[in-house]
Amino acid sequence: MWKFLLPKTYNFYLFFIEAAEKIKEGAKELDLLYEDFDKLKERVERIKELEHECDKITHKTLENLNKTFVCPFDREDIHSLITKMDNILDFIDAAAQRTYLYKIEKPTEEGRKLVKILLSSVEKVEEAVRDLKNFKKPKAILELCVEINTLENEGDVALRQGLANLFDRCKDPIEAIKRKEIYENLENAIDSCEDVANVMESIILKNT
Repeated sequence: MWKFLLPKTYNFYLFFIEAAEKIKEGAKELDLLYEDFDKLKERVERIKELEHECDKITHKTLENLNKTFVCPFDREDIHSLITKMDNILDFIDAAAQRTYLYKIEKPTEEGRKLVKILLSSVEKVEEAVRDLKNFKKPKAILELCVEINTLENEGDVALRQGLANLFDRCKDPIEAIKRKEIYENLENAIDSCEDVANVMESIILKNT
C-alpha cells in the first residue's frame, strides 16, 4: 500500500511530444495557407484551435510540474522548454491572424520563404523532442539543434531581404506596414525554435 502514498509522477516527455505535434501541425497549416489563399479563413481558424490546444498542454505541464516529486531533469528546464515551445505556436497564430485580419490578398515570395524556413525549423524541433526521452541520442539531438540555429540565421537573412524588397517595391505604406508585421511574427516563430534548441542543448549537456 505504501506506493499509493508516494507523490504522483508524470511523463513530461509525452507532454513535450504532444505539444511538438500541435506546433508541427500549425506550421504545416501555415505553409498550406501561404501556398494557396483559397481556404484562408479555415486554415486560420484551425491554427487558432491548435494554439488553444497547445496552451492547454502547457498549462497541464506546469500544473503537474508543481505536483510531481520526481522530474526527468531540472524543473527550470521543464518550465523553460514547454513555455518556449508554446511561444512558437503563438507566433504562428499571430502571423496567420494578421494575414486574415489585414485582408492580405496574396502571399509574397519573401513570406513563403520565411514560412518554409519556419516549417523546417519546427520539423527539426519535433524530431529532437522525440529523441529527448532518456537521452538516448544526445549527439543526434545536438546536431538537430545546430541545424535549427542555422535555420534561424537563414530566417534573419530572409527577413532583412524581405523588408528591403518590401519598402523598395510596395507603393502603399499601409500595406508595407501590414506585411512587415507579418514577416516579423514569422521570424519571431523561427527565433522561438532556436530558443527551444538552446534549452535542449542545455538539458543534454547537464544530463550526459
